[in-house]
Amino acid sequence: MATTPHVVVFDYGSGNVHSAVKALERAGASVSLSAHREDAMNADGLVVPGVGAFASVMEALGKKRGGEIIERRLAGGRPVLGICVGLQIMFDRGVEHGVDTPGLAQWPGVVEKLDAPRLPHMGWNTVDAASGSDLFAGVEHERFYFVHSYGVTQWSLEPGPQFVAPKVSWSEHGQRFVAAVENGPLSATQFHPEKSGDAGIQLLTNWLGRL
Repeated sequence: MATTPHVVVFDYGSGNVHSAVKALERAGASVSLSAHREDAMNADGLVVPGVGAFASVMEALGKKRGGEIIERRLAGGRPVLGICVGLQIMFDRGVEHGVDTPGLAQWPGVVEKLDAPRLPHMGWNTVDAASGSDLFAGVEHERFYFVHSYGVTQWSLEPGPQFVAPKVSWSEHGQRFVAAVENGPLSATQFHPEKSGDAGIQLLTNWLGRL
């Protein structure tokens, strides 16, 4: 990395922001916490954390015009990384406790409660990394830390003649669910890289290397 990339962790009111900042700094970035549009737009990379219910995360994000900021960054090819519910909101919608909430619709799909004998899915789990994954380079067989009860269990975005298929990685807890997506400037993980020890730091380092 010729220069130190500057990353903004989007501080819109939902997410484990301080541990994300520390992990990104360990991975080699200069990091700031901000919810200001100009900061989020000008950063080399934008990290969108999310903790809690899909609907409350979307509400908090909307108050900071986060959806518009994310859309504009992606339209300009500027990297964005979603974490946990920050992955989930990139899909069409989330259904929790009978409430159907629109997401940012970057990818088709529905976030629903996992069919598992024990929820939440909390702790370390392996990931079936996508072939040729950049995020998981060097950590394809490591474990990552998950905390969630909802997920996306079906991927329906089909590649076309002028469309490169995203790299989708999976994990399993009761049923298979999307663990990570790499789609041009937009990447996201269902697990918490900032809580995943050295493997998580390496994954963040891999992401920073693409900024």
